[in-house]
Amino acid sequence: MKIGFIGLGAMGSAMVPHLIAAGHQVGVWNRSPGPLPVGATPLATAAAAFDCDAVITMLADDTAVRSVLIDSAALSTARAGCVHVMMATISLALVEELLTLHDSAGVAYVAAPVFGVPAVAAVAQLNILVAGAAADVARVQPLFDVLGKKSWFLGTDARQAHVAKLAGNLMITLAIEAMAEATALTESYGLKAADFLNVVTNTMFASPSYQRYGAYIGRDSYEPGFKLTLGLKDVKLALDAAQARQITLPAAAIVRDAMVDAVAQGLGAKDWSVLARTTQQRCGLGQ
Repeated sequence: MKIGFIGLGAMGSAMVPHLIAAGHQVGVWNRSPGPLPVGATPLATAAAAFDCDAVITMLADDTAVRSVLIDSAALSTARAGCVHVMMATISLALVEELLTLHDSAGVAYVAAPVFGVPAVAAVAQLNILVAGAAADVARVQPLFDVLGKKSWFLGTDARQAHVAKLAGNLMITLAIEAMAEATALTESYGLKAADFLNVVTNTMFASPSYQRYGAYIGRDSYEPGFKLTLGLKDVKLALDAAQARQITLPAAAIVRDAMVDAVAQGLGAKDWSVLARTTQQRCGLGQ
């Protein structure tokens, strides 16, 4: 299959080699110049990616997606029958806009945001949240089979996959908040965070997110990883999505404020679990 890949950040750089190894022709366009994975072909414009059988977009945020896909008019020149696979984490408001634009341009839209960090993408173990018309999903399913451990089909409404991604990321921040508060309590009685977290992340909370971020908290070391600023973006998107449906997310507001504090302390480039530091400060640990 001829694939256009837009966005060669840490995630994209980890994903493209798997597509090439599987025998696909992959053309890559990135907003900033840099080396490409071996076997990838450089594309002159983002619009050129839509001259392929399928386009995969993995960009950082709404601003990047809007600039690359909408402001550039890339959609309006797409090849007939092209399937656009949106793997970026974006707002539900932008999803609504994109669905309308894709319908107008005659371009199929498949939502496929992922659970997994670049290290997980590098070993093709992503969990891919998929939603879209069944025929369109079937056409790009071979790509998901190459990139991920499992594809989770969530229905024909693309919004379902995107909201699942936001909700899942929100749950990770709540897990970090929970571990931060719990370790503030244990540390106040002399039980080290690392010792406590070693117990709970191998018993009651033996899951990848608790184990990964619990280890960061236990070491008080937060790099490298998923940037706090990107995590804060995702929590804000979840809150915006909730507001659009007139519901409240009280705990989400708590982690948002802790993340804002951490960014104000200059920690924005560290892993998003660094919000544990500001939470522990709020709990009074060390005072």
